[in-house]
Amino acid sequence: MPLPGKCFFNNKIFYDKIGFNPDRCTNCTCLNGTSICKRKTCPILECSPEYQEMDGCCPRCLTSEVRSECIYLGKTYQTNETWNISPCRSCRCIGGGIQCSEMMCPPVKCSLNEELKIPNGECCPQCIETAGTCTVFGDPHFRTFDGKFYSFQGSCKYLLAADCRDHTFSIRLTNDGRTTNRSSWAKTVTLKLKGLRVNLGQKLRVKINGSRTPLPYSQGVVTNLERINNSIMLKTELGLNVEWDGNNFLQIIVPSSYKRRLCGLCGNYNGLVRDDLTSRDGVNHSDQEVWRFANSWKVGGPKSCSRRLENIAAQPTCKQRKSNAFCKPLRESALFGNCDSSLNPINFIDSCKMDVCECPTGMCHCDSFAAYAHECQRLGVNVPDWRTVTNCPFGVWKRNLTTTISSLKHNPYYGDLSFLEQPTNYRQSHGSHRKQSHKRKQKHQQHHDNQLLQRDFINKHVPKNLLISKSPDRTPPPLH
Repeated sequence: MPLPGKCFFNNKIFYDKIGFNPDRCTNCTCLNGTSICKRKTCPILECSPEYQEMDGCCPRCLTSEVRSECIYLGKTYQTNETWNISPCRSCRCIGGGIQCSEMMCPPVKCSLNEELKIPNGECCPQCIETAGTCTVFGDPHFRTFDGKFYSFQGSCKYLLAADCRDHTFSIRLTNDGRTTNRSSWAKTVTLKLKGLRVNLGQKLRVKINGSRTPLPYSQGVVTNLERINNSIMLKTELGLNVEWDGNNFLQIIVPSSYKRRLCGLCGNYNGLVRDDLTSRDGVNHSDQEVWRFANSWKVGGPKSCSRRLENIAAQPTCKQRKSNAFCKPLRESALFGNCDSSLNPINFIDSCKMDVCECPTGMCHCDSFAAYAHECQRLGVNVPDWRTVTNCPFGVWKRNLTTTISSLKHNPYYGDLSFLEQPTNYRQSHGSHRKQSHKRKQKHQQHHDNQLLQRDFINKHVPKNLLISKSPDRTPPPLH
């Protein structure tokens, strides 16, 4: 039982408000019959244990300490000297002892056209500018260096990308209507760089300065030109790389050193999507005026166009049932390695729906599949063999629509295509010939009326300088 005004501690009595020390490291005070004690905390010494001595409660470093260096992995360090044992871990010599610490990295969020990477020899990741990539595929759909998607069905020759500041290279794209009225596909790609002219044509044909060239090829500015996995791969000492599949898929990659130096259908590569439709005269056009932007980059004369009259304002249209059926595999996430978690396929689905409308073979949907799979692989996604399960092998341009429907109608990844088939066994009822003849006449008259409306629209709304004329269009800046 506590004594009034006194404390009982270790068989000793201490009076109220009187301090006492049970040992060298403990200070106590008697308060209202209760002993309140605090134990002293000893500091961490910078000297090693053999150079310490007790000084009251806590040890202290001897003044005769002679160690002023540390040895780590056979190397000697002086006191207060620091060194790195890994990019994220550093050590310091303190009075013969070694103290190490880990570096903490702050959170980093990268902007568009940047990716998070850890530079060699660095601990923390940094935002590094990615190389610019421009992609062309299908009934031409374009993804610019800055990431803008748009479609343009012109059937002439255009400046696709060029160094408009130092004129180190230019790339021209020639489109072909392939017997259609409103669609077109890439036909040839021509590169000019340092006096060399490289032409990439259909069926993976390659010409250098006008002559057919066997692959692989390497000379001058072209460090490597070879065929890899059904594509032509071109690499240059400029850092410019080109991939061409010999049909309509084209991808151009330029290093970030070309930022704000480029022009053409692939955009200006300045990190901004909003001004990628800037025409040759410097005017930034809206999405509804893509044809004005694209035709400003037309090069060559009338002979470079595969159609006499360009319906540059019209878009091919078709029934939604048909486009949904052909493009359904793009919505099957597993077909493309669940890539939709890294890349939204909506732009490729829209491109696919446009392509199937005027497709001569019925296989044009495969172009959008290939472009989506290629972009997924570029992002590091492991894409399975989508070509086999979707019946999209390489080199299907020569197929006809009947063969295509026959090969796809039992494929579970596609929608119902039976509505596109013509019945094979039926007896024509009386008068069916006259009905079909009447329908043909109606269709012919409708086609004639559409041509008149199209011509009237162009005469009213399209400037004459954008139509094909006898005078050649402006050419891009010359190469030096």
